[in-house]
Amino acid sequence: MSIPLRVHHLVKNYGHLCAVDNVSFELKPGEVFGLLGPNGAGKTSIISIIVTLEKASSGEVEVFGYNVAREQRKAKFNTGLVPQELINHGFFNIAEVLSFHSGYYGILNNKERENYLLNRLGLWEHRHKKVKQLSGGMKRRLLIAKALVHRPPLLLLDEPTAGVDIELRESLWDFVRELKEEGLSILLTTHYLEEAERLCDRVGVIHKGRLQSLGATKTLISELTQRRVYLRLKKGGDIESKQRESKYWVREEGGENEFHVPSKMRLGELLQEIDIEWSQLEDVRIQEGSLEDAFRQIVGAKL
Repeated sequence: MSIPLRVHHLVKNYGHLCAVDNVSFELKPGEVFGLLGPNGAGKTSIISIIVTLEKASSGEVEVFGYNVAREQRKAKFNTGLVPQELINHGFFNIAEVLSFHSGYYGILNNKERENYLLNRLGLWEHRHKKVKQLSGGMKRRLLIAKALVHRPPLLLLDEPTAGVDIELRESLWDFVRELKEEGLSILLTTHYLEEAERLCDRVGVIHKGRLQSLGATKTLISELTQRRVYLRLKKGGDIESKQRESKYWVREEGGENEFHVPSKMRLGELLQEIDIEWSQLEDVRIQEGSLEDAFRQIVGAKL
């Protein structure tokens, strides 16, 4: 199978500003790949180049082997885009928008697919409503239906849950999981790093136009974060000064001592390091590192 998406030494300049600086990555078949970064990092510029809304200053992008600059029609037919911005289709209703979008791809009789998407995305009862009458959440669902109406094997999701409520966000992520199970390859940008951690097989972190880190989500978390261990001793027990001198000890608050240890360090190793017996423990809490912790470690940014 061809590589769904290949970005090779991509550069995009806006005058003297380099928005995308020599970025390279590939999307594997059937995976969800998260492209993460602060606002202005270059994520949307990359997506705009993939779908030919922008031209690269240099470098190449291929969709299933089709160069997006030289083979636009074939590349676009294999790609679906859910843009960050809500698009107003004026006085057309939902059903008409999907029908027109099918025609854009040369699909003249696509009712079965259109009706499936209307049902799956909770739009069937609203199919005769004008787009201008829809809530922001329904407009977001319509964008997803539009992106999938021609059955593209590659789906680009640029902040797909921006501005939607928690219930709809969970529903959309469930749908993304279904699409992955169906074999779609998905490129996702999102500010919800907890959700990216659950959804993405791999992530790339971009900052100031450059790809700072790339790898399996679990691997990045393991390599770049620490495990937080909270120990509470039985009544009468205390963490002695020599134990507080441990490089892993952070603070004591409310009778609970916090230690930050390498993600692969076992609890028994920590207890041995600080010379505490299991029998002295009243309570133990362990908090694993997260993708947000890894993100902050990479870019030094707070979300």
